[in-house]
Amino acid sequence: MAGARPRGRAAEVWHCLQGVTDPELDESVVELNFISRVEVDSENRVHIEFRLPTYWCAANFSFLMADDMRRAVIELDWVVGVSVVLGEHMYADKINEGLAKGLSFRDTFGVEADGDLDDLRRTFLIKAFQRRQVALLNHLAGAGHAATTVVSLTLGELGDLPVEDEGAKLVRRYLERRDVVGPVRADALAFLDAEGARLKADGLSSYVSGLRRVGINAEFNSALCRGLLSVRFDLETPFVAKSKMSSSTNSGSQHVP
Repeated sequence: MAGARPRGRAAEVWHCLQGVTDPELDESVVELNFISRVEVDSENRVHIEFRLPTYWCAANFSFLMADDMRRAVIELDWVVGVSVVLGEHMYADKINEGLAKGLSFRDTFGVEADGDLDDLRRTFLIKAFQRRQVALLNHLAGAGHAATTVVSLTLGELGDLPVEDEGAKLVRRYLERRDVVGPVRADALAFLDAEGARLKADGLSSYVSGLRRVGINAEFNSALCRGLLSVRFDLETPFVAKSKMSSSTNSGSQHVP
C-alpha cells in the first residue's frame, strides 16, 4: 500500500500533462512523446523530465513548454513542488538552471532573450484558436449548417447544437481556446476572428480558406516532429539524461531563436 499513493498521484500528474500542448503544434506533449519521466517522491514533490525532437529546438519554445508543465501540475492541491528538467538539448543546462531557480525566461537568458514568454504564449494560443476554429467551421459546413446560421450562433447555442461524436470533440476543443479572443458567456457570439470581431456570412468561405494554411503548416510540422523524435530516441526505453555539456561547449555567445 505504501507505493499505491505515489503511483496514483503520478497518474494525476500524467493527466495534467495531457492538457499541456506544444505551443506551435497545438498537440499534447504526452501524445507527442515529449515526456520521458514522471515521478512523485515521498514529500509530494513532482519530478518531470522531457525531451524534444531536435537538439536545437528554439530555447523560448522549450522554456515555454517547461513553464506550462510546471503551471499545470502545481495546480494539484497535494503538490508541494515541481521540478522540470529538459534533456538532450543545446540550451538544457541554462534552461534547467533557470527553471530550478524559478527564474523567468528573460532573467534566465538576459540580453540573449528574444521577446517575452507571455507574448509568445498568446501568439501561439491565437494560432491554436484559429486551427481549432477552422476545423469546427469546416465540420459545421459539411453538416449542412448555413453560413448565416453559423455566424449568428451564441456560445450557449453552439454548446447545445446536436452533433455526432466527432463534432462534439471539435466543439469541446474549440471552446477550450475561445476565451483567447473574447469573453466566454452563454449569450456571446461563438465565432469571432483573432481580433474579436464578428465573422460575416458573405465572407466566411474566404475567411476559412485563409485559416486553412495555419492548419496545413501545423500538420506538416507535427508529422516532422514525430518522425524526428522517433529517429532520435528509442521511445520504448526509459529516458536517461546525458551528462552536462562541458564548460567549453557552453562558452561563448549563444543566440536564442
